[in-house]
Amino acid sequence: MPASGTAAVNTTSVVPAYIQSVGGCLSAAIGPHGIDAATLNRALDQLVAPLEALKQAYSTRSLAILRIAEDTADIDAAERALAKLSEGAKTLVFFGTGGSSLGGQTLAQMSGWNIPGGASSDQRKRPRTRFYDNLDGATMSGALASLDLASTRFIVTSKSGSTVETLAQAIAALSAVKAADLTERIPELFLGLTEPNVEGKKNGLRDLCAAHNIPLLDHHTGIGGRFSVLTNVGLLPAMARGVDVRAIRRGATSVVKAMRDAPHPRECAPAIGAATAIVLSNEKGISTQVMIPYCDRLGRFGDWFVQLWAESLGKNGKGTTPIACLGPLDQHSQLQLFMDGPRNHLITILRTPTLGNGPVIDAEMAKTAGIAFMGGRTIGDLISAQTKAVPEALLRAGRPVRTIDIPVLDEIAIGALLMHFMLETVLAASLLGIDPYDQPAVELAKTLTRDSLSTKT
Repeated sequence: MPASGTAAVNTTSVVPAYIQSVGGCLSAAIGPHGIDAATLNRALDQLVAPLEALKQAYSTRSLAILRIAEDTADIDAAERALAKLSEGAKTLVFFGTGGSSLGGQTLAQMSGWNIPGGASSDQRKRPRTRFYDNLDGATMSGALASLDLASTRFIVTSKSGSTVETLAQAIAALSAVKAADLTERIPELFLGLTEPNVEGKKNGLRDLCAAHNIPLLDHHTGIGGRFSVLTNVGLLPAMARGVDVRAIRRGATSVVKAMRDAPHPRECAPAIGAATAIVLSNEKGISTQVMIPYCDRLGRFGDWFVQLWAESLGKNGKGTTPIACLGPLDQHSQLQLFMDGPRNHLITILRTPTLGNGPVIDAEMAKTAGIAFMGGRTIGDLISAQTKAVPEALLRAGRPVRTIDIPVLDEIAIGALLMHFMLETVLAASLLGIDPYDQPAVELAKTLTRDSLSTKT
């Protein structure tokens, strides 16, 4: 990997699918508000043992997220189940929340989902894809009333099988199907995705599916929700959009290989990202991580990152707050804060090539509108200029900024980015001395909710 900025740290990391630069976070670029190379280097030295532990975990197969990208059997099973479920379908509805939905939304949006005009001609021939990840009574009532239930298929995902919001959605949908005199068709209208049966362990979704003869796919037992994007949880919605899910996994595998081949954390892009974020937090009071993709197809990626970073690292009084933005939209809402507000933000900008993309701006109308400089240029030309101008403006204001350039936004690239940030999060947790895989604090709210509803009034 080529180096720039300092002799000790590769501030620019080149991975096959993306190029990361943290040079804009160093004092050499932004003065006293940045971190010096020596401090970053010491943090990377602290990651020698954690990085070696990840390599060992790969060899011993003790950390499933490092090996899932190499599997194919679960893809084959998911493809068969989806093909059968999709027969005669016009709409696919995905019920699930948090990690059971955001990964799938990220992959679906990469292929145009939820972007007006974003579907390809092939995708328009496929069943429509809908996600209901937030629970709202009015929304659920409206959805069930508007759907043609006979041509709608429901995919219900909960790792534990006990997520009350998802179970409530599933029961509401089952009730609607029964009310429409479609009871006998329930096994062909629904698909469940949850952990395999464990004797003595209650799994409400599995029990509900068994009671209605609904087919089930097994959720990977070793991978939690927010890390499940590369499992069948995230890949099923991608399959529904016609995405090459094997290529997604190849992209993820390339990042794992680069991690395994790195002789030192200084040569590992996720380690550099993790060390930069945590040193900025510890040394410069950077308490907020801002993710800004300049691409509609990466909008949900920001939301996925927010859950991953927040739920993995926000423990024991530690962690930083992630914010998902979208460029150039949020230049007109939050950039003022990032440029001139409290100095507590690390900005990560995701860039894709846009030069020459989109409609050409008519020169005469541009002159009339007072933007003659846009005459003859494309929409993509404007966005390209913005993705260079905003980081430069942040640098001049002494604000830490990281850039990640994605030469081609495809399945390989999105798989690589997803794995990068999962590894970056795990390594950041090592520097903080916390477990990235649990979420003990959220259990209290769940318990109080159940207690409230169980109390007789």
